[in-house]
Amino acid sequence: MADHAEDGFPADAERLVTGLTVDECLRLVRGKDFWNTTDLDGRVPSVMLTDGPHGLRKQAGAADHIGLSDAVPATCFPVAAALAATWDVELVREVGEALGREARAADVAVLLGPGLNMKRHPRGGRNFEYFSEDPVLSGSLAAALVEGVQSQGVVACPKHFAANNQETMRMVVDTVVDERTLREVYLRGFEMVVERARPQAFMTAYNRINGTYCSDNSWLVRDVLRREWGFDGLVMSDWGGTNDRAAALRAGLDLEMPGNSGTFDDEVRAALADGSLDESLLRASASRVVEMALRGDALRCGARADVDLDAHHELARRAAAEATVLLTNDGTLPLASAEGLAIVGAFAETPRYQGAGSSRVNPTRLDSLRDVLGRDVPFVAGYDADSGECTRMQRAEAADLARAAAVVVLVVGVPARLEAETRDRPTVRLTASMEKLVLEVCEANPRTVVVLQNGGALELDWADRPAALVEAYLGGQASGLGLADVLLGRAEPGGRLAESFPVATAALPADANFPGPPRQVQYREGPWVGYRFHDAYAVAARFPFGHGLGYTTWDVRGLRVEGDGVRRTAVVTVQNTGARKGSAVVQVYVRKPDSVVPRAAKELAGFVRVHLEAGASCEVQIPLERRVFSLWDRAGRWVVEAGDYDVMAATSSVDVRDVATIRIESDDVVTPVRATAGPVATDAEFAAMLGHDIPVPEPLRPFRRTSTMSEVAQSRVGGVLVGLMKRQMAKMAGDDPETRDLLEGVVAGLPVRGLAAMGDGLTLPAIDRVLALLNGQWVEVVRGR
Repeated sequence: MADHAEDGFPADAERLVTGLTVDECLRLVRGKDFWNTTDLDGRVPSVMLTDGPHGLRKQAGAADHIGLSDAVPATCFPVAAALAATWDVELVREVGEALGREARAADVAVLLGPGLNMKRHPRGGRNFEYFSEDPVLSGSLAAALVEGVQSQGVVACPKHFAANNQETMRMVVDTVVDERTLREVYLRGFEMVVERARPQAFMTAYNRINGTYCSDNSWLVRDVLRREWGFDGLVMSDWGGTNDRAAALRAGLDLEMPGNSGTFDDEVRAALADGSLDESLLRASASRVVEMALRGDALRCGARADVDLDAHHELARRAAAEATVLLTNDGTLPLASAEGLAIVGAFAETPRYQGAGSSRVNPTRLDSLRDVLGRDVPFVAGYDADSGECTRMQRAEAADLARAAAVVVLVVGVPARLEAETRDRPTVRLTASMEKLVLEVCEANPRTVVVLQNGGALELDWADRPAALVEAYLGGQASGLGLADVLLGRAEPGGRLAESFPVATAALPADANFPGPPRQVQYREGPWVGYRFHDAYAVAARFPFGHGLGYTTWDVRGLRVEGDGVRRTAVVTVQNTGARKGSAVVQVYVRKPDSVVPRAAKELAGFVRVHLEAGASCEVQIPLERRVFSLWDRAGRWVVEAGDYDVMAATSSVDVRDVATIRIESDDVVTPVRATAGPVATDAEFAAMLGHDIPVPEPLRPFRRTSTMSEVAQSRVGGVLVGLMKRQMAKMAGDDPETRDLLEGVVAGLPVRGLAAMGDGLTLPAIDRVLALLNGQWVEVVRGR
């Protein structure tokens, strides 16, 4: 498509907005309804925005307030956690192209995704929607997805910007983090997407960063995203995520979603009147909304997208196989055939193929492993698919079936209700009864292949018991076909972990501050997340970052580094030394052994996926950008420390195959920093990292606009109000347990201001009177303040 800065849409939008009134601009910078932008009397068209991290979720008919009406069928691809395990930039770009085609065919102008927040902690409730614990991998794959979507003319919207790493109190929590950690870990992936893919939209996160809501954060949006990174597209709020509309306009947030009756209009008019908001900022935001609308309208009036749903299903099948990670294997896999096979596990018949929450897709079809392998293969469910629980009788039945089989495929995982938006995972283990099932089936038949269907890292104390252990993640609508292809050897288990699987989550430094006290979370672990922690503190992971076996063997050798200065290229020879065709992921890491600041033992600098026939070899090149040698200095800039650097070619974060040392000359001044005594900073150390005193968490009383419904429910009057809301939500959810859980989470975490911002007809003055009532301020209630 045309370059954003060179086509005519920005100029056309600016000319149109010049002739609009302030009231018309105010209408444009908020949505018309839940999914559409505002139109103006034929002068400005309305366009549709829709969820779509791993599949289009366009609602049929009228949208409800939480977007849970039946969605039109669309291809459900593997979730981001699974796509990340492919480490395959070209494949992810193909998926993005398919998403763009389906969006275009459905008259959707903006696809809300990808999500690329870091996996700070394994219990993050939305980790299935995010790529990795590493920003280079996450940013590289997210950029490919954005390129694919936007190649079809559809706008991609990376989210949630930024430091949105938990669901607990997600709409109000204050992320307290030092700038170096923020820049190097939590912002870097977003920066890479802007640099490489030039997305035309961005979505801010619900949370605060160091005291300021992301929607209001001028430093985050105007200074970093727009001025430093050069982003020139539209910035929108998450749904109900606008805190102060005047402050948001000053910060550079253009579009408030969803549509409402003008919740913040009076306050914006007051800010314009008193000069605290310049009208030029309002008009600039209106221009960006109009520009996006003109693009979407031109797309709608252009050639209709040709969508081959069969081809997209085959792409989803290939992606599911490439995302499948073979964690262990004693040679049982691949299976020669399905003869003598038995299947245990409800998920083999009712698969976990996507996450629960706003990203749910209505698939065009759904393949289960049992259907693919054949209904004549002996099968028992073994457990309840909704709860993940199994009885002693179910386990005994599964063990009896296992004893009679030559090989058992046991499919287990995490029930959808335990892995969903609005709430963090209560545990990173399978249910206790399901773990007993695994042990008893493996005891009954040592040739048991255990398959995991889940959205994030797990604690797997029993990982050495199965003959093979397969991480299938949430593999989308073709996951049954993709998994069967891997088990039967028709396809390579192409996945490599994009996140570390810890031995014990309690040993992770982030665990000391997850999810944190009410309304605040302190990132005292700094950069020690994932493999950075495991390497730096010699705490072995159960399965390390980058790990994954295949059905062949590989030699990685002859590493050399070409180029000079801070622009280098790692060159390495890769050979398939096995007896069958396969694929490998060559990972290049960089370390600075003698740095004057604390740095990771190694950091991912680049990677490439290689496909080779048996016995074949090739030479691959991995570019090393300036930033992989850089660090964020206390002086507030990126600097390169002079000296020796080790460049490592590896097949995982712990399996280093070759090392080359290079010397980099630099005149940059690097401020020395003292290391913390351990991976979790003390009060004094954390204050030093922040450069100021640790902020005191916001008190729960008195109630204010940003108080959540769960907080106001603690009062007698608030409890009545929240109870009424929950009953109404229960009616909307009907019999769908996933929807019911989601709505309960939405109600619990919704700030009081959200009752107006989400379009429920309440005004902010009315909400202020309710708050005065809850706080016992009777005079203010009577006066109507």
